[in-house]
Amino acid sequence: MKFKIAVLGTGNVASHLVPALENAGHTVTEVYGRNIAAAAKLCDSVYVAEPKEDLDFSDSQAEIFILALSDAAISNVADEIILPEESILVHTSGTVPLSILGYSSAAYTGILYPLQTFTKGREVDFEDVPFLIESEDQETLQKIKKLAKSLSNQVYLVKSKDRLALHVAAVFASNFTNHMIRLSEEIMGRQGLDFEMLKPLIIESISKSLQLGAKKAQTGPAVRGDYDTLDSHYQFLSYNEQVAEIYKLISQDIIDVN
Repeated sequence: MKFKIAVLGTGNVASHLVPALENAGHTVTEVYGRNIAAAAKLCDSVYVAEPKEDLDFSDSQAEIFILALSDAAISNVADEIILPEESILVHTSGTVPLSILGYSSAAYTGILYPLQTFTKGREVDFEDVPFLIESEDQETLQKIKKLAKSLSNQVYLVKSKDRLALHVAAVFASNFTNHMIRLSEEIMGRQGLDFEMLKPLIIESISKSLQLGAKKAQTGPAVRGDYDTLDSHYQFLSYNEQVAEIYKLISQDIIDVN
């Protein structure tokens, strides 16, 4: 089943989702953006999509309207959008509940959440991206499921409360891990050392954690109870009290759970 789809948003998720939808055989009819130039640029990546800067979609040919927006923007746009009859309105957020769409003009609502980190300019293979879907209407759920399966081999029915827990876990696994790598980059740079030396370690650490399980794969001075090394590291980081405190808190947590 192929759909006509309008996408609202021009950010990281939308910039990947729009061409992926067309590649899967769907027709992207419109791309909405507060910045019409950004919407027009995204439209250029597909065949027939038209840029749009207002929320009156009453004459749209689209069947499904995807809110690929920041969490803070979803509620306002959902309340203001004017939709055709029998339309389906979905959002792509990991944390915003389905109920936020309840006051929209949509006949049916749902969730289409791609569980992946997206950055403009970096390609993502959607076949390997888990999609979390939800709807209170079974027929709508089946349509969203068909849409998700046209994009990915991994589609899961997950309720809003569980999706929130999953998103929190994802922040720890992805965003926090990335931040730790950024801190290590800063430490290496401060000493005039080449960060390339750490890359094989980072790759092996992530690979081992996924293969063995994080608890079993844990190494380092904290899990060994090597307090002399921990104190030496802490003293070294005294140039930045905030980073030193992060080191101390995480080390203590590793000690506590092992």
